[in-house]
Amino acid sequence: MTRQAPAPTHPRLGRVQEYLKQIVYGGTDGIVTTFAIVAGFAGAQAEGVAEVGAIAVLLFGLANLFADGVSMGLGEFLSLRAQHDLYRARRAEERRRSCETPDQQAARLAEILRGKGLSPQDAAEASGIFTRHPDVMAEMILAEETGLRDPDGESPARNGSFTFAAFITFGAVPLIPYLLFEATAATTQLSILATGVALVLLGLLRWHASGERLWRSVGETVLVGTVCAVVAFGVGWIVGG
Repeated sequence: MTRQAPAPTHPRLGRVQEYLKQIVYGGTDGIVTTFAIVAGFAGAQAEGVAEVGAIAVLLFGLANLFADGVSMGLGEFLSLRAQHDLYRARRAEERRRSCETPDQQAARLAEILRGKGLSPQDAAEASGIFTRHPDVMAEMILAEETGLRDPDGESPARNGSFTFAAFITFGAVPLIPYLLFEATAATTQLSILATGVALVLLGLLRWHASGERLWRSVGETVLVGTVCAVVAFGVGWIVGG
């Protein structure tokens, strides 16, 4: 009854909606991580930067891309594993209480139900029924008192994989011009343009999958990337200028 129902999916999007959080989070962080390298080198005006620009950008960019991508994927994996472990431990404790002290648990559940608008009589009758189903009672009390919900429908491995894949896919975009051309001011401009396009596409993906307002989905995504780029450029300018 309290299990978190999977979000309805659009037939053309499927897993994009199911893993929207991982795609947006990983994609945005990937773009910001690698473009910060580009912006930092663009902001630095130190002697010799132009000569080793492409090599330096690719070296630091790819190193950060894969190191941070693995870190992000494993972080998502471990975070969800911890959520699973916490929920199971708390549910086992609540189930034990439901079996050992059913009257006290029924009183707790009745209070919760009254808070949701049920009359005292209906709340008492409903909680009395749930005393015969300790697993369901434990889940309901956890969901309503602590906000914890059963995460068994989410796979730590899949979530981590989607985060990693989104990070690498979108994070590689700012580096593509440096793979194709020599490091010049035009290459940096191409990288900025490619980054902007990637952020817009990511925002459009978020909008199409979530149904949020278009300007908000795209605007927030682009704004976050822009702020991070400006900060990285400023740091590079201060240190290298």
